[in-house]
Amino acid sequence: MTLSSAAPAQTAPQTPLRIAIIGAGPGGLTLARILHVQGIATTLFERETDPHARAQGGTLDLHAETGQLALRRAGLEAEFQKLARYEDQGSRLCDETGRLLLADDDAEDGDRPEIDRSALRDLLLGALPAEMIRWGQALREVVANPDGSYDVVTTAGRETFDLVVGADGTWSKVRPLVSRYQPAYSGLTFIEFGIDDVDHAHPELAALVGKGKLGIESNDARAMIIQRNGHAHLRGYVIFRVPLDWAEKRFDFSDPASVRRALEDELLGWSPKVLAFIRASNDQIVPRPIFALPVGHHWPNRPGITLIGDAAHVMSPFGGEGANAALFDAAELARHLTTTPDWRSAVAAYEAEMFERVEEPARFSAEGAATELSHRSREFGLAWMEEHLQQRKAEASA
Repeated sequence: MTLSSAAPAQTAPQTPLRIAIIGAGPGGLTLARILHVQGIATTLFERETDPHARAQGGTLDLHAETGQLALRRAGLEAEFQKLARYEDQGSRLCDETGRLLLADDDAEDGDRPEIDRSALRDLLLGALPAEMIRWGQALREVVANPDGSYDVVTTAGRETFDLVVGADGTWSKVRPLVSRYQPAYSGLTFIEFGIDDVDHAHPELAALVGKGKLGIESNDARAMIIQRNGHAHLRGYVIFRVPLDWAEKRFDFSDPASVRRALEDELLGWSPKVLAFIRASNDQIVPRPIFALPVGHHWPNRPGITLIGDAAHVMSPFGGEGANAALFDAAELARHLTTTPDWRSAVAAYEAEMFERVEEPARFSAEGAATELSHRSREFGLAWMEEHLQQRKAEASA
């Protein structure tokens, strides 16, 4: 019998890759959206019961080369532009007396427009089939199977997947499958507050903030950041360098009026002009201790498990890179999965590039956290703003 007389070999049909994404935050949703556009189905598991179960946080400045690029790959650039607040890219710095030290008020031509976290999440959710997201299904564990697959066990049941992507934030339950590291407390605690309808109810505060954000730096280990959000809302943070349990011991968060009084006591010596932000705040006052993974955090590749966003590299907010890094992680993982024939090699390539890419912004963020509330905080803040202003002007004139 010759070879030519043999029946042609039959090729088994390729089984679609089963992908689970744990966490329907910006990173997880962006990954799901880009893969959806490429015809790859995913299943998202989210512990929140619905899209509006909790507040999503403040405003984000999306960078052209990372966050905006990810949305472009997701086919959502036009929709993003409708929501982007280019007018709110300004930045100001003052001291505890309210004296303005530096103002960058002409920043509308910058390439880092603002968008509220809630608006970004709604944009991404609206671009995905509703049945793709399993709301109210908190992850219990991920169990490895002998064949290399993984069972995702949630409060609603158990399903099997080839690839599990941990997009579940700072306290990721997926991370322990690849890394022993846990985020460490930075020594900084933010006390978050909000001011509603500021343009009409508190025009003097709106004028002080301007278009964008206002930093208030003292050299006595206290600081404040105020951000303009959409819909005439201000979101502020009083910053302290304190032990991890300090805020819970110092403030009764069930009694917002008492928290406002106690915050004023902690800011003794600050101008009434600045303390007016505290007095005008609504009753949504919460502590935000700042955690970060080590700079250069990485793990040995484990086929079938990977991480994106804060699950992979949570960092302090001082570099403004966290959400942008998460969106770009999603875009790059999706790119590798859709262009590399072997999905395991695709994940390994994504991880190797991601480890290198995030090290510099993580180091920058760590340095920002380390210098914040030092005896030279005001000097460091002023130098950073001046450098950023010069860089923006150079880019605009290039």
